[in-house]
Parts: sequence; C-alpha cells; structure tokens
Amino acid sequence: TKPKSLVPRHHIFEVPERMNYLGEVLRPFDVDSARSVARQIQDLGLESVAVCFLHSYVNPEHELLMKEVLQEVAPGLEVTISHELTREYREYERLSTAVLDGYIKPVVRKYIGRLEDALDDGGFDGHFLMTRSGGGAMTANSAKESPVNLILSGPAGGVIGAAWFAAVADEPNLITMDMGGTSLDASLIIDESAVLLHEAVFESLPITVPSLYINTIGAGGSSKVWIDDGLHLQVGPQSAGADPGPAAYGRGGTDATFTDAALKVGYLGSEHPLAGTLRLDEALAEQALNPSAEALGLSVDQVALGVIQIAVTKIVGAVRGITVELGHNPADFTLLAFGGAGGLVAVDVAKELSIPRVVVPPGPGTFSAFGMLMANVQHDFSRTRVTLLEEADPANFEQQFSDMASEARIALNSEGFGADRQRLLRLMDLRYLGQEHSVSIPVGSKIDEAEIGKIREAFALAHERQYGHAMTDPVQVVTLRLQALGVVDRPVLKEIELHSGAVEPVGERQVYQANGSRVEYALYERDVLRQGARIEGPAIISEHTATSVIHEGDVAVVGPYGELQITVAREEEIHG
Repeated sequence: TKPKSLVPRHHIFEVPERMNYLGEVLRPFDVDSARSVARQIQDLGLESVAVCFLHSYVNPEHELLMKEVLQEVAPGLEVTISHELTREYREYERLSTAVLDGYIKPVVRKYIGRLEDALDDGGFDGHFLMTRSGGGAMTANSAKESPVNLILSGPAGGVIGAAWFAAVADEPNLITMDMGGTSLDASLIIDESAVLLHEAVFESLPITVPSLYINTIGAGGSSKVWIDDGLHLQVGPQSAGADPGPAAYGRGGTDATFTDAALKVGYLGSEHPLAGTLRLDEALAEQALNPSAEALGLSVDQVALGVIQIAVTKIVGAVRGITVELGHNPADFTLLAFGGAGGLVAVDVAKELSIPRVVVPPGPGTFSAFGMLMANVQHDFSRTRVTLLEEADPANFEQQFSDMASEARIALNSEGFGADRQRLLRLMDLRYLGQEHSVSIPVGSKIDEAEIGKIREAFALAHERQYGHAMTDPVQVVTLRLQALGVVDRPVLKEIELHSGAVEPVGERQVYQANGSRVEYALYERDVLRQGARIEGPAIISEHTATSVIHEGDVAVVGPYGELQITVAREEEIHG
C-alpha cells in the first residue's frame, strides 16, 4: 500500500514559465498568473508551499521570482523553493525533496522555536546544533530553513561517533550495529569515513540531500514477539515502545518482546536495575512469552531462545545488505556494536558472518549521543553539469567550485566560523557513459589538465571498489559538489588507567542453550574494569546502560579508552 500523497491534487498549481536545460528562458515568468496562484493559496488557508520549476537547478531566476510573489501576496506563508535545497537535475526527485521540506517546515519551526526559548530561559549560552542526515551538524536556524536535512538524522550520531572511533582506535573499517529499543541501524565506516549517499528514500519518496548510508530494520529491545498465520515465530517490526515497553518492565505491557526473551534466556537479570532504577520481572516475561510457547507446542525457554536466533538472523540480513550485496566481505571489517541491546547479540552476529572482532565502545547505550558531539557544522552544495570528462573545460569547473565556495564562506561566516575553522572539500560525481549510477570522489583544490588525469584514475579505482570492475568507456561528469565544514571543539577522550590484579566476577547467570541445558556464564561489572583486563567466555558484562555477552572460546580485553575488544572464536576452535 503506497503512502497517502503529501499534497492533495487540488492543492497543486501551475504558473506559465519555461527554462531549457542550459538555463535559457524559453517562456518568460508570468507574474500575473503567479499572483493569482498566490491569492488562491492564501484563500485556502494553507501554511506552506513548495515551488519547483523545470531546470531551475541551472537558472533559479523564475523560482526566486515566484518566492517574491508569494512573500508579497501571502506574507505569513512558509515557502520552500527547490534549488535552495539541491542544485541537481531530475525534477521529480527535486520536487519530492521540496515537498517533504515544505510539509514539515511549519511544525519544525514551531518546535525548534519553543526549544530555543526554553534554552534561553534556562540561561543556555552555548551553540544549539542539530545533527543532519548527511552526518554533520547544522545550526538551529539552518534546521528551521531546511528541515528536510533532519529527516534521516536519527541514527546519524552513532555513525559519526563510529567514524571518530575508527580514527582514534586504529580500526579504519567498521560495520556499525546500533540496536536500540525499536530498531537496528547498520552502517559502514571505510578508511575511517562514513559512507555517504546523495540520495535516499523516505516512505517511498526520494530525497536528494546527502544522507549517511544506513540500513534500518525493525529489530530492537522492544520488538514484539508474535505468531503469523502459518504458525511461525516472528520478531518485530512492531514495537512495544518505551511505555509500556516489554512486559518485564512491569508498566502494564502484556506483549512479549526481545527484552523479555533475553531475560528468560539468561542474558539479562533482575538482580541489577537497568539504568539504576528499572528492575526486570522474569515472571512477567515468562507470562508474556507463554501464549507463543503454547501455540507452538514448545517450552517458554525454547521460544525465548528462538526469539534471539530470529533477531540475529534479521540483523545478519541487514549487515549483508550493506556488505556482501555491495561486494564487501564482512570478514574484512570489525563489528562495532552499541545501543542498549547491541552487545547482547553482537558476537552471535559476528560468528554468522565470520567477522573476527567485535568492539563495544564505552557507554554503548549513549554512544549515539556521544557521537553527536563529534559532528562539525556542515553545509552541502552541488551543481549538476553533465559533460564528458575528456571534453570538459577545467576553467568552467573552477568557476563552479568557486561560486559554491563563496556561498559556503558566507554561510559559515554568518554562523560564527572564522577562516581558521572553515574546511572545504571538493567532490565530483562521475559515471561511465550510458550508466545511471555515479561514484563520488574527492578532487584537488585546482582543476587543470593534470588534475583531470588524476580524477580519471581515482574514478576507476573507486568504481572497481564499489562495483567490482572498471572499464575503458568514456567517463561522464554528472555533478560537482562542495562540502563545507565549520570545525567545532570536540571532547577529548583520555586513556583509562591500567588494570591490576585478577578480574573477579560479581556473580553468574544461567544461560539457556540450544541443547536444552543451562550453562553458567560468569557475570562482570564493566564499571570496575580497567585497561588490559581480560575476560574469557562464557561471560556476561553488565553496565549502567547495556549488557554484552560472550560465549565459550570468545575473549574480551579492555582497550585504552575502555572499549571491549572481543576476539570471536571460530567454531573449529570451540569444538576442536
């Protein structure tokens, strides 16, 4: 079932005008018609309007004229014009982006305004920044002007933090696994950089703003357990949320969830309150799981373990979608697991994909929030200029980059970033002639004939890495891009002190196994572990916001920043 259209058909208006693909006026902008449309919009009492004209990415003159008319005739109207969000071709995608921006702008403006007022009342005198879909941060004012950049920003903080961690921990290639309460977000860090897309899809609608490459599935701690019409056990994507949450929370929830299953299996316990206050109730978890067990003719323990295994299978599929299906071997990466539930199944996921190492960062339950502190303020500029690389005019490229750089400096200066805190990165989207999809590569600070040759070589290498092959076909330039960063002060993580003495468990948990037995897993408190501490599995490492599980043959060592560095045992090592 397709989502309902954001714009009813009777709220779509036309104004006579036309540019060609070179930005030349074929039909002048009809001001009288524009005024008539503006009055109709005002009479309908609409809050927001999105404007998109053909080829405005090359010449935005007519869109700017339409904006002037709307502001004059209907001054209280929120106006989004497509070229201010993206200067790229493909009018449907550009229109879709503008519509999404216009749809949420009134709501976002009010929300951010209230939040700004509350911060002012509280005496806040710092910089109010928000993460954006492309992995950087944006000021509150920028977010109010182009809120479409916030749509896919939710899981971005964790990926930003992972890119920072990749650099400081000498782990350049990471698969990130952020498992929270409702969903699981998987992403890639390659050569210490997050993978960035310049287009995304939200509820079937394309968005042409930069977005981190994140694969999201409905598998989290509150994912519901249910039986389908074929009497098969299922987990998610429906969620019990935080309130009432899993049945074991004791807040009135009756639906069984992944958390209830993890408690019944023995990964979680009731002896230590979660976040210091929430004590899980195993009796309520068993009561919630029991209907599924009766329907399947299994024990509650068997159903609970089945829930864990199904969740692992779904997560493995999500990780394969961003690795194997794109030509990457998961075994070449380290799995970085965070979120409140990530450590529970990270080792199981790693074993299924032959990933040799798992790292659980310090404070995994709040790692995404920590990652936000590592985000520089970011602006993205683009210009579609379809031409063969071999026939391109370097001077024209230089002019386009120079124009974007001027816009970037104006934006960063207005936000208080001096020249010493401004960083500009040039990129080009290229493809082989006749192809649809392009590859984005960084280019030098001066485009000349020598740089053109380097670009051609860099594209071939990037194309082979991304698609598995390179060709001798002509190379076509699609879009020029400029990423502008305002560098912010970042927190500095210090190395923790060295561990001394033996590592002593604080208890044990009996964990249910596939053969029907329960095995004793030593229980450790992560807060007391120091650099160099070594724990051999089977073991459970508990902390304030998360729990990590390692099995027989696995070894966890505490790294210099407090991260758990887990060496995952291969099956042949476990069974000889």
